[in-house]
Amino acid sequence: MLTVGLTGGIGAGKSEVSRLLVEHGAVLIDADRIAREVVAPGTPGLSAVVDAFGTDILAADGSLDRPRLGSIVFADPDKLAVLNSIVHPLVGARSRELESAAAEDAVVVHDVPLLTENGLAPLYDVVIVVDASAETQLDRLVRLRGMTEEDARARMAAQATREQRREIADVVIDNDVPLDALKQRVAEVWDDLARRAGQAAGVTE
Repeated sequence: MLTVGLTGGIGAGKSEVSRLLVEHGAVLIDADRIAREVVAPGTPGLSAVVDAFGTDILAADGSLDRPRLGSIVFADPDKLAVLNSIVHPLVGARSRELESAAAEDAVVVHDVPLLTENGLAPLYDVVIVVDASAETQLDRLVRLRGMTEEDARARMAAQATREQRREIADVVIDNDVPLDALKQRVAEVWDDLARRAGQAAGVTE
């Protein structure tokens, strides 16, 4: 098994790269998706969040009101730390469970938006950074996601810099390119990952 940490700045196109890797045969473990699952209605995770922050962070249907919770924790580093202390262990446990179910020669791609910021690079055999210029990121966030330019710039500024991400990268995928070029680059990267996964599993031709 080869474990891969996949990251990139907001709007860099990480989701497209993860989709292409899955098409090639990667097992995808999406940290954001798991983070939503572990606080779904009826879970111990949601109960713990309610215990910590009160019932005001619940929507009318009993689900987590993410905008409401976000407005609380992102304005207070201590409260954000409390939330992370609840959610991160649950996400880690579920990620390990999914990874352990993968085949011996699998390429397991962990899609982790804050991989750089949280110092998680040592956890993976290979770290892939999807890179794009600030201009490209801004254009995608405004044009495709409907963000205001001010909001987009604020989100970008809150993340690690391009330089910080590139410093931890074993592989950089440039996404300032047309889709066909991106597909070709991902195919090249996949061939290398699959070869390495086979070697790690002791698979021979």
